[in-house]
Amino acid sequence: MKKVLFVATVDSHILHFHLPYLKMFQEHGYEVHVATNSSTPLPYCDVKHKLPLERSPFSLKNIKAIQVLKKIINKENYNILHCHTPMGGVVARLAARKSRKTNGTRVIYTAHGFHFFKGAPIFNWLLYYPIEKILAKITDTIITINQEDYNIAKKKFKVKQLELVNGVGVNGAKFDFDFAPEEKKNERNKLDLKANDYVLLYVAELNENKNQIMLLEVMKDLVKEDATIKLLLAGEGKLHSYYQQKIIDYKLQDNVFLLGYRKDIPKLLKISDLVVATSKREGLPVNLIEAYLSDTPVIATNVRGHRDIIKKENLVELGDIEGLKKKIKNNKNGNSKTDCFCFQKEIYLLENIKKQMQRIYFNVSSTKGD
Repeated sequence: MKKVLFVATVDSHILHFHLPYLKMFQEHGYEVHVATNSSTPLPYCDVKHKLPLERSPFSLKNIKAIQVLKKIINKENYNILHCHTPMGGVVARLAARKSRKTNGTRVIYTAHGFHFFKGAPIFNWLLYYPIEKILAKITDTIITINQEDYNIAKKKFKVKQLELVNGVGVNGAKFDFDFAPEEKKNERNKLDLKANDYVLLYVAELNENKNQIMLLEVMKDLVKEDATIKLLLAGEGKLHSYYQQKIIDYKLQDNVFLLGYRKDIPKLLKISDLVVATSKREGLPVNLIEAYLSDTPVIATNVRGHRDIIKKENLVELGDIEGLKKKIKNNKNGNSKTDCFCFQKEIYLLENIKKQMQRIYFNVSSTKGD
């Protein structure tokens, strides 16, 4: 039986983005293996492997992870290995070097946003760029999900096959509904929101890159002028306690709500007035594509990934507190528009991305990068 291995640092990455592709491989007769830093079973996964993987590139545990994964790869003789996340990509490609030569294992790496990009700190270029450039030589296919990353890889890397795929795909059917006014009111009541509240929503992991602190700084000023403005932060992360304390320090307990991990994002989008995103960098932001599918307007920071899908007038520079405040107030005062996106939603829908991935996975001869 043919075998495929998916590698990522954490289970959540596989759960959020790749289950349709695990299922696709099973439907094509593959035995599906997944390797992460957890032994928890996953849907559409026949065999789960646990690795001592760490997100930090400086962790010595990653050396052990390479050794462990190398033994697994050499034993299982995978036909395809598809790796994700920065350290998952590094560990997997180094571990697969022998199998790639002796067993013909095809190594695919999806860059969900290079850490080096236009405007990135010089440290990122000094550390991550040389690593990716070297590893490209032992990668059969690199998949990029935004134009800037594709251009860098095409110009700078030597790789057999380079692809630009529009993200991991969003299931549009989940957002194909509307709330009646009374339903919307009831859904808001569940979160202690009033019918006349102006609700901002940011769906993202609570970490430094997602930059929720910028929104807290904005909210600190906005609520002094208008107490009906509320901010929902949906997501978990290592900065949860830090943001919780900031909310207290800024006296925002009645206006900012940490919702934790949520399975009802479509409903949250439908009861919100504006989606905000303050990331320092993005690969391709699924949260903003979902906003489009929900007909919810967006304001986002002017960074790679956001620029691919959001019109210039709906972007704000990183750290521009006054600019973000102004745009939020303008939207609240009746200038909200859903035409803030510069793409056709069809290109990001799961059904279309699956067609692209099926071509890449199972029809290698016709997928050379241009």
